[in-house]
Amino acid sequence: MLSLKLYLFIFLGTLSFVTSCNRNNTAKPVNIESQAFKEKLIDANKMYVKQESDEIDRYVEHHNWKMTTTGTGLRYMITKNGTGAQAEDAKRAKVNYKISLLDGTLCYSSDSTGAKEFLIGQDNVESGLHEGIKYMHVGDKAVMILPSHLAHGLVGDDSKIPPHASVMYELELLSLR
Repeated sequence: MLSLKLYLFIFLGTLSFVTSCNRNNTAKPVNIESQAFKEKLIDANKMYVKQESDEIDRYVEHHNWKMTTTGTGLRYMITKNGTGAQAEDAKRAKVNYKISLLDGTLCYSSDSTGAKEFLIGQDNVESGLHEGIKYMHVGDKAVMILPSHLAHGLVGDDSKIPPHASVMYELELLSLR
């Protein structure tokens, strides 16, 4: 049986080929077949998201972590409570971090690159990081698991994070300004 990722790859590749071969400047009405195709694509995506969510849940359960799951699928837990201000949009956050894959592969760390700064809600970092940091106060340490749609999505980061990868952040919120 084909894996879901391979199925989606073949499905999307076929869609791309068909649409690129059928380019002309005349608009065509949406027909029932294309609507059915879209519905199948949506169903396949829902199935993939569910499969990834189940994998993350097994990982959390294996580690006996008590994580909170948000509506977007982000999992987080505060491992050390700080006493500073709570993070919020438009604040510049400075963090120490480690980013790993769920198989334990370390991808990035502030140990080698130094602390990272970003503007919450605006800078070009993972959407899951923008969401998760807002649950933290200065001085907090947290573990966050970002499903692929909140991390690097369908393509990865062209370096150390592969396509469709869930990532785990170990974060320490150093300061806000």
